[in-house]
Amino acid sequence: GILMTDRLLTRVAVVGAGAVGAYFGGRLAQSGLAVHFIARGATLATLRKDGLRVDSPRGDILIGPDALRVTDDPCSVGEVDAVLVAVKVQWMQQIF
Repeated sequence: GILMTDRLLTRVAVVGAGAVGAYFGGRLAQSGLAVHFIARGATLATLRKDGLRVDSPRGDILIGPDALRVTDDPCSVGEVDAVLVAVKVQWMQQIF
């Protein structure tokens, strides 16, 4: 986990698995955190089918579909230590 002040960060929800959410969520997952991606539509279907792949000059990220935690239901994730919101501004009202 990652130490955040006086608390160990171990579970993270990533809302939005586009370029930003996939990159940072993938990096957090690579570090050993339990990362739960919350996605919808075609992104959700692709992640469930193919998993997460990010090609990066700093090292690629590949998380297979069986290891990837992805859902369209935020309530199913349960309690998390942090939430990374990575959606376009026009979708913010639907989230909050």
